Amino acid sequence: MSKQTFTTGQVLTAAQMTSLQQTALGGGSTTAKTASYVLVAADAGTVVQMNSAGATTITVNTALFAAGDTVQIQNVGAGVCTVTAGTATVNTSATLALKQYDSGDLYFNTTSAAFFFSTDAADSTSPLTTKGDLYGYSTLDARIPIGTNNQVLTADSAQALGLKWATPTAVASGLTFISRTSFSSVATQAVDGVFTSTYDNYLLIFEDMTAATGADDFYLQLRYAGPTTETGTYYGWCETYDLAGTESGLGWSTPNAAVISTSTGSGVNTGNGHMLVQRVGNSSEKAAMTGQYTENETLSGFTIFGGAVNTARTYTGFLLKSSSTNITGVVTVYGYAKS
Repeated sequence: MSKQTFTTGQVLTAAQMTSLQQTALGGGSTTAKTASYVLVAADAGTVVQMNSAGATTITVNTALFAAGDTVQIQNVGAGVCTVTAGTATVNTSATLALKQYDSGDLYFNTTSAAFFFSTDAADSTSPLTTKGDLYGYSTLDARIPIGTNNQVLTADSAQALGLKWATPTAVASGLTFISRTSFSSVATQAVDGVFTSTYDNYLLIFEDMTAATGADDFYLQLRYAGPTTETGTYYGWCETYDLAGTESGLGWSTPNAAVISTSTGSGVNTGNGHMLVQRVGNSSEKAAMTGQYTENETLSGFTIFGGAVNTARTYTGFLLKSSSTNITGVVTVYGYAKS
């Protein structure tokens, strides 16, 4: 029953006593509401029960209730009912928004300030359902489903809960394999799309290289958008020594190519080597190249080489060829991680 003012000698009926007892125990009859409602003084000691399919508010104003008064608020409707401070102050450690079948006690500490003690059994129920789920929050506790193997939890403001599981972006580290190309008896072999902004430096490994004659020179030319082969402004030197220590050399500007060796190997006599390529793939730069090459079986040639291309471009690949005949072999490309 609502808050009463009793006089000396007043006799209460059985119904009044029952109602008073129910109210004291937190129950009693309810004042049913189906639309937003502003509390009045007569609501002190009663239960205000909202029943609406849509969102509603219960507004609390000052100078209506005495210190120590209480109003129990229930929501049995599908729409959220929000306890709203009008001219009074309403504080809570929980939520002022009551979902269906939520309730709470509004306790007036003074005539103008109240505490709202919310009771929501559903909120204490875990939303988690699956191994690996996490708690998330937007306006209420919610479930963040477990991701897939090797994904990481990532902040994302576009997500309802501000988090998502995502595959991490691969960070280049160490020496990373890019491509491996085998070729047999070809005049030229292009390897395109291997130089990108992912890496600063590249390592080329030449395996089992042969040409029609061991005297053929082994060349490399860079390629850029199109792709187009760069055929000019190569500056460098190739120096080759045989078993007797006889030295021979060849400048790069003559064939307009990076000269890897003046002895590719022929027939069963194969050659192997490596080249470090720098200043390619990132932006328009003048590429630099250094390396070594050995003609294996007869040991007829040990080569060191190095130089640069004096035309700045964004180089994306390369072309292999010999000075006069077809070539056979394998080339593997690796990228070095950015510093």
